[in-house]
Amino acid sequence: MTFDFDAVVDRNGSDSVKWARYVDARGHNTDIIPLWVADMDFAAPPPVLTALRRRIGHGVFGYNQPTASQTDAVVAYLRRKFDWSIDADWIVWLPGLVSGLNVACRAVGAAGDAIATATPIYPPFLSAPEFSGRRVVQVPLLCDGEGWLWDFPTLDAVLGSSRARLFLLCHPHNPTGRVWNEDELWQVALLAEKHDLVVCSDEIHNGLILSPSCRHRVFATLGAEAAARSITLMAPSKTFNIPGLGCAFAIIPSSSLRRDFCHAMRGIVPHVNALGLTATEAALTLCDDWQADLLDYLRGNLRAVERAVAAAPGLSMLPVEATYLAWIDAREFAAGHGIDNPARWFEQHGLGLSDGADFGAPGFVRLNFGTRRPLLEEALARLCRATGRR
Repeated sequence: MTFDFDAVVDRNGSDSVKWARYVDARGHNTDIIPLWVADMDFAAPPPVLTALRRRIGHGVFGYNQPTASQTDAVVAYLRRKFDWSIDADWIVWLPGLVSGLNVACRAVGAAGDAIATATPIYPPFLSAPEFSGRRVVQVPLLCDGEGWLWDFPTLDAVLGSSRARLFLLCHPHNPTGRVWNEDELWQVALLAEKHDLVVCSDEIHNGLILSPSCRHRVFATLGAEAAARSITLMAPSKTFNIPGLGCAFAIIPSSSLRRDFCHAMRGIVPHVNALGLTATEAALTLCDDWQADLLDYLRGNLRAVERAVAAAPGLSMLPVEATYLAWIDAREFAAGHGIDNPARWFEQHGLGLSDGADFGAPGFVRLNFGTRRPLLEEALARLCRATGRR
């Protein structure tokens, strides 16, 4: 079966946060193409829509809990995709992955403790520790001209001096698009053991591996020691484009860590809604063909982005191994034209991108290429015109 990712789904005037960003005071859409927040412009997979219609047809939406088949879907998905055998009791259902990040920060350590992460990074990694009364310590990733790399000596030193209790890992990495390889994950695991850290691994983009030379290795599958100090966060929302349905889950093998995590949720985190659970089960069990076609389409979009960035004076980007997000270095362009905010500059030229400053990297912009190709081509034409290339 072939799925039509070029189909137009009009999101103007809908409840879309992504598209509503560029509406004027009178409620009219401005001529800015929104490629910022990480949701795609594609309809959800047909099996998900069918499952939702069936559930809605039931007609009753009382208080709900995860069914055995929904839990089994997660267990089977992890075994099938990652050769990871888990106990169903390890699953903690969540209304969203960001909720999981914030709960993890509250569950580990005490007020005033340090939480470490590597930058640039998805903004909630920087805000969650502060919301939890913790200190965030940042270790910048390195760039060798060919890819983004860990600075493990500096990470080791920072972990030791800060006495951090928790490390927030993003894998695959948002915004750089790196898929951390097994050697890199092992070095993180060894540092976690050395400094007695819990590792909260955000693996929400695990189903969006674009590079044929990469595969996703779940951090917790490195061994018993890594599993015992791990909180793995996953959700179907990115891969299957259902973030608005609010369903995620944490996998926590350690009973004591799981108890602390659940304790931190009490009275704050709501249960997962029935439609989110229904969509999750369908996504994890019935949508492999749709996902395969999606990845092929995204690879084509990525090639288009790479060509445009290579042709745009002053812009550059490193290889994207996963996600549908391009992390573009606009510092040279900005410096050469006296521009203090590249994201604002591109917005003035009809292109809405994420500001790298929010990720801890001013001068960069993030472009979401998870959209239909004709719209992306128009966006990339604007990107080139904004940099002076006609």
